[in-house]
Amino acid sequence: MLSQALIFLFETAFNLLVLAALLRFFMQVFRAPFRNPVAQFVVALTDFGVKPLRRIIPGFGGVDVASLVFAWLAEIVLLLIVFAIRYQAVPDGAAVPALLTLSLIALLRLTIYLLIGVVLVQAILSWVSPYHPMMPLFDTLTRPFLRPLRRVVPLVGGVDLSPLVLLVICQLILMLPIAWLELEAVRLFQARATG
Repeated sequence: MLSQALIFLFETAFNLLVLAALLRFFMQVFRAPFRNPVAQFVVALTDFGVKPLRRIIPGFGGVDVASLVFAWLAEIVLLLIVFAIRYQAVPDGAAVPALLTLSLIALLRLTIYLLIGVVLVQAILSWVSPYHPMMPLFDTLTRPFLRPLRRVVPLVGGVDLSPLVLLVICQLILMLPIAWLELEAVRLFQARATG
């Protein structure tokens, strides 16, 4: 029971850190405005890991790759901690490829969850307070995903249903390919780490 509580605490802390690093990365990819409280929080939370990585990993095309690498490294550390708590051991070198694969799949899963969260906040703000100061941030982050859907999903009674369609697509991605990939990667990791 204590081990489950420890795993929960580590997963909560590390997932917050990984989501912040992913948000920082995508804010730069989509050129979202950084002059807002969310961006300032994300930068403050991730600077300790991103700034040192920038010395080693240069940006590419104006994108801060160090933020993405930091998220990936944090996910790897989380998986190692969870494994150590659950099995009271550290995986050997044979498990490294499986660990790297599992961490990439977890990063992809968290990216989908981040998109779901951003779409929900943007949709709620568009109904409740369309001129809220945070709207440009959420609009910038969701526009690349909603724009293609808005071309094919008609307005129903003046209501834009494209966020709902995007949420359904995200859930299907989580349920089918991501869940299958994660299951296979966990099996491979456990076989290599405990075998």
